[in-house]
Amino acid sequence: MFYESSIAAIISIAFLVLVFLPMEKVFPAKAKQKFFRPNWILDLCYFLGQYFIWGTLVLWTMNYFRTSLESIVPASFRTSVASQPWWLIAIEVVILSDFLIYWGHRIQHRVNFLWRFHKVHHSAEHLDWLAAHREHPLDTIYTVGLINLPAFILGFPLEAIAGLIAFRGIWSIYIHSNVRFPIGKLKILIGAPELHHWHHDVERDRGNYANISPLMDILFGTYVCPNHEPEKFGIKEAFPKHYVGQMIHPMLPNAISKKLFKSTK
Repeated sequence: MFYESSIAAIISIAFLVLVFLPMEKVFPAKAKQKFFRPNWILDLCYFLGQYFIWGTLVLWTMNYFRTSLESIVPASFRTSVASQPWWLIAIEVVILSDFLIYWGHRIQHRVNFLWRFHKVHHSAEHLDWLAAHREHPLDTIYTVGLINLPAFILGFPLEAIAGLIAFRGIWSIYIHSNVRFPIGKLKILIGAPELHHWHHDVERDRGNYANISPLMDILFGTYVCPNHEPEKFGIKEAFPKHYVGQMIHPMLPNAISKKLFKSTK
């Protein structure tokens, strides 16, 4: 098991470097940012943690809830959903998941309990393909559940959902990458890294909560698109700078967290 995970991690990181490093060099959002920028090792820990520890936990949780909740939707309805043309299924799954993740993501920034876990992701002060992996596992369960469980429960075919999961994984890495493509007004339809970069601005409620398409942000008034990069990424709150601290901090009461991590700014 460990050997297989190791091989998968090596192949994955090699693939991501080969795909995203040239893009970041040719079309950099921040030209002076180095490959081995500050906190690169910390984000590598998150990448490896997903492969060796947390990925299994997330999959187990999704399967548990999927099995438990499938029965709440009549079998006849699930069959009708699955019998639709593949192209209609694809459109429906994308719209449904984008709508849910938009509001789920926006709530993460408004509700302090959810923000405790989500701010781990926002603690990154440098964005690139590797920073996309900085997530607390409980935050990942929340996000992956929002995107996928409703579609599972409603009866959308596993093949359609699996394809979307794979695409969203690559897309998430892309929008965090240190890339700024000159695509003009097309980013209104398909999104772009610079939109998500502004979401990572130090202001907690900057906007741009949508995932694949920014249409939800445009529709609900949270679209932000200046013609330059944010001056600074990260969060304003004191927060641990190491992996174990960032895992533990969100799960502790505020009083205890402040005592344990009072020196981290």
